[in-house]
Amino acid sequence: MNGSTPNTTWPLPKFYFSVTGIPGNPVFQEITGLEADAQVIEYRAGNSPVFSPIKMPGLRKVGTVTMRKGIFVTDSNLQAWFDSITMNTIKRCTIVVALLDETGNPQYKWQLDNAFPVKLTGTDLKSDGNEVAVESIEVAYETMTIVSP
Repeated sequence: MNGSTPNTTWPLPKFYFSVTGIPGNPVFQEITGLEADAQVIEYRAGNSPVFSPIKMPGLRKVGTVTMRKGIFVTDSNLQAWFDSITMNTIKRCTIVVALLDETGNPQYKWQLDNAFPVKLTGTDLKSDGNEVAVESIEVAYETMTIVSP
């Protein structure tokens, strides 16, 4: 390889990422649940000579994403976002989770469309522990688009 071609043979590390689109722009330390799947439709025609169904891809669906962050005394953005749900209405948003390279540039993105919070969880409390207090928010969304360079 010559010196001018970037080395793209190594996978990106998973610890350097950013999240945008959530009110207050909180900084998260962990994100889980970035997944989508397709339902399987089984079908067998009545006159098929094979005594088993064929399988076809059906509707795609996405789950929920859980995001965790440390609790700060002056930060109540997640609580305010969750409290903005009133009578089955909330302003939906587009959340972008970006996996960054060593220079801080996004190299891989998950775009979550029409997202809204569905669960807010406080930290567990232990009198003999010395860990950082961590809260989490679970977010539902309608579609996920994956963008890579």
